[in-house]
Amino acid sequence: MFDLDERLISVVPSERQLKFQETEFYAFVHFTVNTFTDREWGDGSESPEVFAPSRLDPEQWCEAIASAGMKGLILTCKHHDGFCLWPSKYTSHSVAASPYKSGKGDVVREVSDACRKYGLKFGVYLSPWDRHEPTYGAGREYDDYFVSQLTELLTGYGDIFCVWFDGACGEGANGKKQYYDWERYYSVIRELQPGACINVCGPDIRWCGNEAGQTRPSEWSVLPKAMRDTEKVASKSQQSDSGEFRQRKLSAQELDLGSREKLKDERELIWYPAEVNTSIRPGWFYHESEDGRVRPALELFDIYLKSVGGNATFLLNIPPNREGLFHQNDVAVLRDLGELIRGVYTRSITREATITPERLEITVDSSFPCGYLVLQEDITKGQRVESFKVLADGEQIYEGTVIGYKRIVKLNGIKAKHISIIITAARGEPVIKTAEVYALQ
Repeated sequence: MFDLDERLISVVPSERQLKFQETEFYAFVHFTVNTFTDREWGDGSESPEVFAPSRLDPEQWCEAIASAGMKGLILTCKHHDGFCLWPSKYTSHSVAASPYKSGKGDVVREVSDACRKYGLKFGVYLSPWDRHEPTYGAGREYDDYFVSQLTELLTGYGDIFCVWFDGACGEGANGKKQYYDWERYYSVIRELQPGACINVCGPDIRWCGNEAGQTRPSEWSVLPKAMRDTEKVASKSQQSDSGEFRQRKLSAQELDLGSREKLKDERELIWYPAEVNTSIRPGWFYHESEDGRVRPALELFDIYLKSVGGNATFLLNIPPNREGLFHQNDVAVLRDLGELIRGVYTRSITREATITPERLEITVDSSFPCGYLVLQEDITKGQRVESFKVLADGEQIYEGTVIGYKRIVKLNGIKAKHISIIITAARGEPVIKTAEVYALQ
């Protein structure tokens, strides 16, 4: 029988999970009939005629996304209203019945092509909850319909890095609720896009637990296997749109998911890293009334430091307006955010680094103020570090917990010749991959 440490560090990421965590920061784009009806959740009764962007330009989206330092884009190909942004063969409730390009348009195609041009990974959001489809709630008949649409997206648009499944689950237009055949959906994805991670209602990447951008002080990637089913329980899913839900914060009992105490009696453990998702505006879809409520770059930068710099990934939503463009206010914030993020990594002032299992010694160029310490474990060997402290010329300046894929420590402009990182608790021998100090810009 393995002891607890051996069990914990034996759990490692799959190749697809590792590549996903390396993506770090990527965009969500919410765009559908809701954009034109000024709603967050459509009910499926919307006419395709309302979908009429006059200047749709996915390249403008991708340019803005790339300027922020993001590496991918996930498009809401079908939200709960059931309207499809591609000309699906399985429903008339799609862009093919809209005025856009006289029914000859394919928004999914345009966005995926723009992503390739700008070097961005492309992912798809496909809501299992469909408030328009008549077969919703009919069991296998609806599953067949859903799998057919999933297959269209996974075979017609090149490599897909992510399939994002929402946890929302309510009644369809027929007053019935569907019990989704998740394992069948997963099997189709694995067959058609084996490199794609399945997020939220899926086995690869988990939802952090809120939409406000709140992060945990200690984010563990090794969790009980039962955590995979948390978002799949229909009775616990989001049943209606709510501003309160979007601003919900984590409760005290949700802050610790993977400590020794939490895992000591668990029989089955999995690698299940967190994704922090939030929107650049109060809503997920565009509302003109929110043009003056775009979150400032400094606020989003703080979320970046705590998510990407706290062993999670960061999914930031930017909604196009009715013209089909990102609003100038959003574009400006993304540009400023990108400058802040690039500033973290601009000038390394590490002159020499010595890494041992329990102590890292970094000699720095003391002519520059220290901005950020970036630490990474080799997570192919598991997540091991439980706590550490940072010293500048022998004086403690920071005390932290997990490292995992990446930990970014703000050094606040201190001047020092030596930065020491002391591992104070670990699961087995720590395996540090990166230890770098960057100047404050």
